[in-house]
Amino acid sequence: MPTSFSTCDLCDAHKGDTSGVFRVLPPVFSSFGGLRSFCGPVATVHCFEDNSLVKAALDSPGGGRVLVVDGGASMRRALVGGNLGLAAVRNGWVGLLVDGCVRDVAELSQLELGILALSSMPMPPEKRMQGHRDVPIRVQGVLVQPGDWLYADADGVVLAPRPLL
Repeated sequence: MPTSFSTCDLCDAHKGDTSGVFRVLPPVFSSFGGLRSFCGPVATVHCFEDNSLVKAALDSPGGGRVLVVDGGASMRRALVGGNLGLAAVRNGWVGLLVDGCVRDVAELSQLELGILALSSMPMPPEKRMQGHRDVPIRVQGVLVQPGDWLYADADGVVLAPRPLL
């Protein structure tokens, strides 16, 4: 996996792409993890205020992947906290992008893991075993598919169906 990249450089290289293959997420995410820059192939979870499938994913081998969670942009419950962050590191995930909230911010900031989310929220998630894994999702209106490559740094987040570097 590439260790050095710039989302600005990737955008410069693909600024003429009107096909929708190269995608840029809106600038609404904040960084909560110890890694400010991360990239890798995507695995997906679609859920709403229930992190059962997020936990199942992070408890499985990550293999350098990034888990992208369509949490419906809910601001009422956190989908990832310190325990799941530790599980992600232990199981080889390189990053998380949550279209929703996280909690245990002080703990998350100490992890060697990229974590992007809309905000923090101390309220825990529900456990109903509802949602879907490894399906196409929409994050802030942008299509994200399992196997896409995600690149994130301080300037933003970009996606493509194949490695760009």
